[in-house]
Amino acid sequence: MRTDTRAWLTIGAAALACAPGIAFRFAGYHPPAIAGALTFGIAILAAAFLLSWGAETAEMDISQGLALAIIAIIAVLPEYAVDFILAWKAGADPAEAERGLAVANMTGGNRLLIGIGWPLVFFLFFYRTRIRELVVDRERSLELTFLAVATAYVIFIPLRSHITVIDTIVLVSLFLMYMFFTSRVETEEVELVGPAKAIGALQAAPRRLVVVVLLVYSAVAIFASAEPFADSLVHIGERFGISEFFLIQWLAPLASESPEVLVACLLAWRGRAAAGMGVLISSKVNQWTLLIGTLPIAFLVSAGEFGWTLGLPLDSRQRDEIFLTAAQSAFAIAVFANLRMSRAEAAVLFGLFATQLFITNEHARVLYGLAYTILCVVLLAWNWRALPRTLRDAVTIMQGRELAPGDDLAAEEQAEPARPAP
Repeated sequence: MRTDTRAWLTIGAAALACAPGIAFRFAGYHPPAIAGALTFGIAILAAAFLLSWGAETAEMDISQGLALAIIAIIAVLPEYAVDFILAWKAGADPAEAERGLAVANMTGGNRLLIGIGWPLVFFLFFYRTRIRELVVDRERSLELTFLAVATAYVIFIPLRSHITVIDTIVLVSLFLMYMFFTSRVETEEVELVGPAKAIGALQAAPRRLVVVVLLVYSAVAIFASAEPFADSLVHIGERFGISEFFLIQWLAPLASESPEVLVACLLAWRGRAAAGMGVLISSKVNQWTLLIGTLPIAFLVSAGEFGWTLGLPLDSRQRDEIFLTAAQSAFAIAVFANLRMSRAEAAVLFGLFATQLFITNEHARVLYGLAYTILCVVLLAWNWRALPRTLRDAVTIMQGRELAPGDDLAAEEQAEPARPAP
């Protein structure tokens, strides 16, 4: 009983920590930059805890894949809010369109997710277990397959001068198909701990009500706090003379991407690193399909125009940014083609991202994109035996059938005992 009481007090404390961010946003009050960053940052952190507890408990009633997808959708709301505003401004003002801030924010958020989020989850997993490879569930084959299809499509967008309504139809359709197939994965029994365990101990009806309230409340907190948190970071950066493009591409996404990264890290810290990585993979699918696909709509509605070949304009810099982001995505897919990530692969993902973070030279971006592409080809060639297995699992899931146990390398490694650190 004492444990349950402590768990509910923890839930209450997290909910209270979200309240100032929600209240300030709806009251229209903007604290000074540093105070705002702390207030809204704490609200996002607390909402991430609530989101993780609610989503873990939701796995009692829906599939893990669908629960992770719901987490991804809620956690990525800040990125949508910021990018929609930037795309809307670009449609209303040609000068804003020339600055390319919507694409800067979108590409920065996507590269941060893979360049920092994926390695961070791995190294938390390694720190806790000393296991050199993180093996994700075979159900992640579905996300990886859709991510591969979306990446194969997006990587050709830089050959054109606009992101158009046709891109909207293709990418949004991919997202809807992904959500449909994810919802068909059967629910598995989960072992809850901490606050999630206290929620799970409730009867079915009140448990589901609490889960819905937690998910909705955390979504409101994240949506309300992310944009002012990003603005606070931008204002702090401006004091140090940092360029607006750099701030929009990196500092603003650092704020908007923090919810899903925090949720994934919390899951990894509690021994569910595979589920944590699943959150980030699902978030990447979400952003790489629905987010990119809806930007032209926001732009065209604001501009008051419509046409199949019209949309968000791209200059040479923006096309380079999309190519680099797509190439990084392709390499990340190659890393998980065999459903596992090694220490070396996590280090390369982080190292390539960190070294190109402050390089603004156009030729350097293209070279990094080519480096990602070459590494993708090399890694796919190295792991070619795993590709049919991963694709077969994805097809099996889409057909609504259960995955046969022990028919691929990932399943075998999941069953191996933990290996001691060297």
